[in-house]
Formats: sequence, C-alpha cells, structure tokens
Amino acid sequence: MKPLQDLKGITQPVLSGLRKLGIHSIEDLLLHLPLRYVDETRVTPIRDLRLGEQAQVEGEIIHAEVQYKPRKALIARLQDASGILTLRFLNFYPSQIAALKEGNRLRALGEVRNGFFGYEMVHPQCKPVREGAAVKQTLTPVYPTTAGLSQPSLRKWIGRALETASHDELLPAKVYQGKAWPDFQQSLLQLHYPPPDADQHALQEKTTPAWQRLAFDELLAQQISMRKHYARRRGLGAPAMPPSKKLVSALLKSLPFGLTAAQQRVFTDIQHDLGRSYPMQRLLQGDVGSGKTIVAAMAALQAIEHGWQAAIMAPTEILAEQHFNKLNTWLQNLAAGAAPVRVVWVAGSQGKKARAEALAAISSGEAQLVIGTHAVFQDQVQFARLGLVVVDEQHRFGVQQRLALRQKGAQPHQLMMSATPIPRTLSMSYFADLDVSVIDELPPGRTPVVTKLVSDARREEVFERVRAACSQGRQAYWVCPLIEESEALQLQTAVDTHIALQEAFPELQVGLVHGRMKPADKQAVMQAFAANQIHLLVATTVIEVGVDVPNASLMVIEHAERMGLSQLHQLRGRVGRGAASSACILLYQTPLSETARARLKIIYESSDGFEIAQADLHLRGPGEFMGIRQSGTPMLKIADLERDAGLLEEAQAMADWLLQKHPQAAEAHLQRWLHQAQELVKV
Repeated sequence: MKPLQDLKGITQPVLSGLRKLGIHSIEDLLLHLPLRYVDETRVTPIRDLRLGEQAQVEGEIIHAEVQYKPRKALIARLQDASGILTLRFLNFYPSQIAALKEGNRLRALGEVRNGFFGYEMVHPQCKPVREGAAVKQTLTPVYPTTAGLSQPSLRKWIGRALETASHDELLPAKVYQGKAWPDFQQSLLQLHYPPPDADQHALQEKTTPAWQRLAFDELLAQQISMRKHYARRRGLGAPAMPPSKKLVSALLKSLPFGLTAAQQRVFTDIQHDLGRSYPMQRLLQGDVGSGKTIVAAMAALQAIEHGWQAAIMAPTEILAEQHFNKLNTWLQNLAAGAAPVRVVWVAGSQGKKARAEALAAISSGEAQLVIGTHAVFQDQVQFARLGLVVVDEQHRFGVQQRLALRQKGAQPHQLMMSATPIPRTLSMSYFADLDVSVIDELPPGRTPVVTKLVSDARREEVFERVRAACSQGRQAYWVCPLIEESEALQLQTAVDTHIALQEAFPELQVGLVHGRMKPADKQAVMQAFAANQIHLLVATTVIEVGVDVPNASLMVIEHAERMGLSQLHQLRGRVGRGAASSACILLYQTPLSETARARLKIIYESSDGFEIAQADLHLRGPGEFMGIRQSGTPMLKIADLERDAGLLEEAQAMADWLLQKHPQAAEAHLQRWLHQAQELVKV
C-alpha cells in the first residue's frame, strides 16, 4: 500500500481531512467513489430550461443588487442570446458580490425553479469564463467529504492517485469469466470520469458494469476475510465437551413442557459443536418467544457436566435478572457431582457484599453458571475455568465487549443468540464466519397477537380497552415513548404517564418500571406484575426483551412512530404468551413521516420476524440494523446487500475457490480492499 504522502505536494490539512474520511493510502483514495454526478459537459440556452431540472447556463451579468425586502438577498440577472435568468443568493460574501458585477461573464449550474420574475436558480455554482471557453469532457463527480475538504481538492487528489497508483488485475481471469465488466482500471476511470453520454440514472443507482465490477470485488474481499477467520478459528484449541449424559436429560424430565422439533434440532448442532476441540462460534436465531433460553441452559449444562463454567450475558438488568430467576429455578435441583448446580448473577448496580460473594464464587469455580449484564466482562470478574460464553441479543454488544468476555477463558466456545432474525444476505455477508442455527417454530400454546394502529386522538377508546381487559382478570403493559435525546426526559415521561394512568384508572393497581430504578425495586415491581398484584404496568423500553408474563394480554405502545421495526416486534412479543386472545395497540401522533408510515404499515401487516427484519434492513441499512456501525466491523461502501444479492452468492463461492487454488492472489485482493480495516471477526 502506498502512503498518501507519496502524492507530490499534498498538504497536512488535506491529509487530515482524508483520514477523517477513512482514507489512509493512495489505494483508498482510488476507491473513494462519487455519491452522484453533475453535468457540466453542455451549456443550455436559457430559453430551453425546464422547471425542476439541473442545468448549466452561460451569459453576462446585466444587473446585480442586494435587496432587503422581503428578506436580505443578492439578486443577479444573467443574459444569454436566448433570454434572461435570475440568480438568487440568500447567504453571500463580498467576494460573491464582486464576482457578480455587471458585465462579468460566467457559467451557473443549478436547479431551475419558478421565481417572481420567471425562472431562477437559488445558490447556483458560479465560475467566471471567457466567451467560447471549452466545456468539461466528462461528468463532474461529487464525492462524500468532510469540513475543510472541498470538492475541487478531492477531485484533484483523486486524479493524482489515478496517475500514481497500480491498477493491475490481481485475480485469475476465471474470476470474471462470462462477465461483461470492464477491468479494474477501466472501472475506476468510468466512475471517476464518466463520459457525457453515460446513463446517469444507472450511474446513480450503481447498476452500470463498472459499479457492478467493483461491488463484486468488495464483496469478494469481505468473503475472503470471513472464510479466513472461519478457517483460523478451526485451528485454535478449545475444551472438548462430549454430550451430557446426566444433567440435560435430568433438566428435560423436570420441565412441565417438552422441546419443539426446532429446539431439538438446534441443540443437536450445539451439542456437536461443543464436543469438538476447536471453539464453537454459533449464532442461534429465533423469533420472540421461540424458546432460546432453554437451549442456552442445555448448552451450559453440557459444559458444567465436564467441569467447566458457563457465562450468559444479557443487555439489560431486567433481562439478566429474568434469566437468573428462570435458570436458577430450572437448575437448582440438578446436581453436578455431589453439589447442586450453583447459579450466580453479576450486575453493575449490585450491592458490595453480594458482589464480593459472587466474585469469590466465580474465581473459585464454585459458581458454575454466571449470569449478568456487561458487568460480567469487567476486570474484577475472574473465572476459574470458563468453557462456554452465551451472548443474548448479541447485536446490542460491541465487538470489544464480546471479545473481553471471550478472553476470560483460554478459548471458550461461544453461542450468540438473537431474537432479531437476520435476513439471509446479511447472514451471508457480516456473519459468514459463523455457523447459524434457526428455531423456526413457536412452542404450542402461543396465541396470535392482533395489532391495531390507533391515532393519539382516540386515546379515550384505548383507555376503555385497557379497563375492559383488566376487569376480566387480564393484565396490560403501557410502554412509554423512546426519547433518544434525553434519558432524563424519557424517565420524566414515564413518571408523568404513571401518574396520569393512576388517575385514569383509580380501580386498578398501576405499576412503574424503568431503567434507572434500583434492581431490588425493579425486581419487586416485576414480581408483583407476574403475581397479578399489578394490573397495568407502565414501562420504558427496558421490557423489550425477556419479560414473560402469560396473563398479560394487552400492550399499548405510545409514540410507536418513533420506534424501529425490530423494537416494535420485540415489544409486541411480550403479549400472546398465554391462552387468552392478545392485542398490541400502536398509538401514533400525526403527521407521520413517510418512513414512520412505512414502519407502522409493515408491523401492522406482518407478524413474521424474518419478513419484518428484511423490511427493517431495507429501511435502515445493515449498519443500523445489527448495531455494527459502531462495532468495529467495516461497512460495505459500494455493494448493497439487497441490490447485489446475486453478486454476494457468486462472491461466496469464488472466495472458497480462490483460497484453495490461488491463496496469494486472494491475499493481494484482500489487501487492496480491506488492508486498513479492523479484522472482520465476530467475537
């Protein structure tokens, strides 16, 4: 890789700006591709301008003045042989006033709008020209940039990089056999300097042969990286844990329910992985309520039976506590050797004494199953023999957090669980180094949840629905809106809602739970709700995952338009856990944005987690969908997982072939595309 400093004359401010964009080498600069293009290859006569189109005109300034009514603006009149066009600037500098002096000749590029005096351009790009000056020969690229790094500067240095860097083909011809794609150099030239007759719509949509070629190359690099990590993991040593002969069967006999066929199938996968002498890295997907926890418990028992410790990490204290209570109930009567299985939990808000006891039990090995929040991976927590790590709702933890927990064991097996189903293309790309199992059926007895969209103007009707459900002995949730800007504001909203609902329902016991409560208070409220001592529970989104109260048959979600699809689906999954018919009311405020309208339509029409996840991926993109934008995993810059799904499948097959037959070429290709990225490893 050639450093940026090899570009003659490059300055420190330019280097600093490029690094902010993630550009660290000349090769990175080559692959910094345009967002869009503007057409400066032709000059349009003023009389031929069309409303709403972007165009370039050339003429002489015949009048310019600063007007102060109705608001301050610099107004200039540009004339060519066919007519006159108004140029309007609402923010301007003395240099612009000088450039627009009467008699000056210039070209203006902008969108044509209707103005008071006919057609006008607001804040067009202007540059002085001599009469008869040549127009540009290629479309003008507009690049992603940052403050202090102008478009002309970016174009200049990308042009220098194209003159300086190597554009050689790195891969065997077979890789591109049957493709009508340009080579690497031609692809770059066609994207940085498209000819005037290029299909601008196809360029914008990234469907030209040049875009397709580079999208394939990027996906191929990602797949090579993933397959290398997959192979490397198989070279590591991990404790082999043969199938459990006692504990798992004892647990299953003690439970009041049987496993579904899907649960049995995925546990067979996990059981097989744990018996190997290299680390398991398996992603367990299952929709809300599909029974992932019992599968995690069985995996933990397989480790415990062979003298190893297991850890289960959850994203919230409520969920960690629920796991602890449920697993402790299941496992407390099972014996590993002479003593019963000991389960402890660790959380940031734990009391000093309880925490010290838990830490001592973990470090001595007495605690065989450790359950907690991110506090589990803190330095004070030292495991005696950690053999299995289970990460629930894995996308909520950053890579560094998951790695910190994994490093507490020599090379523990790892099971990641997610109730946010992962669309196939995302699984094939960002999770290609993992083995994936899916629980694709719900346990018997789950009732379908009816979803209703209700405007906030009909709030009184919703109150009546809540009153009716609770008077029949059922319970309800009232979820407060997500307020990302301020946790304190969200908390206040929950407190205010609690007071308002207590006044609205004097005959009901109305509880309140939120993330800032002390664990003991939170636990007391949740236990009271589970025991039907609280009829209506006001909650923030802390109840999104893990809460299991079969008698709760109604959920009201305020400001549902503010929430993401996966979050709405998770919340809705808190009801419908018993035999009673259940409903989820999505209260929304108008006017709705197009995105909010699309989200609510999807959640109203579908209860299929995978279908909702695919729609969520479409609306948000992969980074936001799986929390990988901040996780250290490099995002795809060119390829799009929906548009390029076919290319992804080809890249996956080609990556395996290259690594087997042409490993050096595969490595060179990886270096070209991902040399500066953090390792694409799911830990």
